[in-house]
Amino acid sequence: MKAMKVEEIRKMAAEEIRTKIAESRDEMRIFRFQQVTGQLTDPSRMRTLRRNIARMVTILRETEERAVVEGA
Repeated sequence: MKAMKVEEIRKMAAEEIRTKIAESRDEMRIFRFQQVTGQLTDPSRMRTLRRNIARMVTILRETEERAVVEGA
């Protein structure tokens, strides 16, 4: 999995971002089990995934806050 660019995430709809976050968290859970059992072959992938999740959550919150401010 490559690092997602901010522009790619901003183009997504809010529901699509939420879906991607859920999928990424599931994938992260699998990686953690693989790490504990010694089966993880590429540990840098966990870091990339963790950062992608953080980017998506940040952009989702920015979008939601902007909608609240514009709606008020």
